[in-house]
Amino acid sequence: MSKSHYSYPPDEFDVRGPEGTPVGVHREPRSGWSSVWPFLLVAVIFAGIAVGVVSFLSDGGPKTPPAAEQTAGAGADEPKASESKDAEAEDAPADDASDEPADDEPADGESDAATELPGDPSSANLEAPVLVFNDGAGGGQAAAGQGALTTKGFTDVAAANVPDALAGAYDDSTVLYGADRADTASAVADALGVDPANVQESDDVSASPEAVWVVLKTPVG
Repeated sequence: MSKSHYSYPPDEFDVRGPEGTPVGVHREPRSGWSSVWPFLLVAVIFAGIAVGVVSFLSDGGPKTPPAAEQTAGAGADEPKASESKDAEAEDAPADDASDEPADDEPADGESDAATELPGDPSSANLEAPVLVFNDGAGGGQAAAGQGALTTKGFTDVAAANVPDALAGAYDDSTVLYGADRADTASAVADALGVDPANVQESDDVSASPEAVWVVLKTPVG
């Protein structure tokens, strides 16, 4: 290459050596950045690694997976089956057997008099006069009641029309008796199937205190 086409000015590398050859080829001086950037790159890489290590250690190491946390939390919050049953048993009111009446005992408010005859049927006077009145029980029911009592041993039984004083006075078949006739009235009610609650002493038979009157509202049964 001739000097006319050499684009660089002469310097110490163009000095001829002992044998007439140039000492070196001309090189453009290197910039300061080309010498510094490799060191900066290494520093940035190491800084990133250091930040990652510090962040990992500050978080306390590996965490429990979310699914495992949910499973563990559910097991801790839910009560055991035995504990739940014990709590239900404590909340449930204890059964008080003493509050319930026994089968052979009347319930509260019930009276023994409502279920027992006022007298002893076995002590009845079968010769006492008994009048049987039909007050809407159906045709021939007074005679049917007379026959039922005669069958039971009563000897002075008569069927009659209901007097005006007794007509419609009672809702159910009723046995009325005068003084000292509770036993006989009880035997009459037992023979005709009259509810013991409807066997009662009455002033209506006071004119014939030895009599027993029967007011039939339903067929004899």
